[in-house]
Amino acid sequence: MGKLDGKVALITGAARGQGEAEARLFVEQGARVVLGDMRDDLGKQVAESLGNAAIYLNHDVSHEESWAGFCAGALEAFGKIDVLVNNAGILMTGSIAETSLDEYMRVLQVNQVGVFLGMKAVLGPMTEAGAGSIVNISSVGGLAGVPGMVSYVSSKFAVRGMTKTAALELGPLGIRVNSVHPGGVDTPMLAPIGMGAEAGDGRDIYAGVPLRRISEASEIAQLVAFLASDDSSYCTGSEFTADGGMMAGIPL
Repeated sequence: MGKLDGKVALITGAARGQGEAEARLFVEQGARVVLGDMRDDLGKQVAESLGNAAIYLNHDVSHEESWAGFCAGALEAFGKIDVLVNNAGILMTGSIAETSLDEYMRVLQVNQVGVFLGMKAVLGPMTEAGAGSIVNISSVGGLAGVPGMVSYVSSKFAVRGMTKTAALELGPLGIRVNSVHPGGVDTPMLAPIGMGAEAGDGRDIYAGVPLRRISEASEIAQLVAFLASDDSSYCTGSEFTADGGMMAGIPL
């Protein structure tokens, strides 16, 4: 038996990278999955490869009406919502001086507002069921500052705070809310800024990480699946770090 047998999970940003890895693992562990993304070709290919256990829906996390349609599609297809993984996110680099207000707000709209809207959208079905697990993907950038990433760090700190507030409000309803804080993950999002594994095989950028490497998306997916499952039944309002030891201390 899989640890997610019988559960229905919504995963945003699931067309590639970490979201795709989560979707594949969730199906492997017995869940039925609704994949959301705006990369329709890629999203449909992933869902089709997962068979009858998955469907893909076009979804823009920054718009409330899109969340309404996403949840309605999930309920129509599978009849319930047990898990939400707020995985979708974008990354823009730039110092405070270089970042325009429009650029700053665009990142917040996806990374922060998208998480807020997602939690609101699933509240009804999860409250009716008397149970649910929400997993919000933050970052080590939600635990400490990163120069040149003011918009990203702001949004990820906000995800951490919203997670704790939601856990306090939703715990009495049987809904658990936790955040995941990855370090470097080898996904397409990091490639444009030269922080993926292809940058010297990660030997230079991640040389100071205790485990001496970037993580694979599948490794983060395992942690997300644990938080989605009943194995984590007494975990809520917590931040779970998967960073190879990056945040363990000051490198000497």
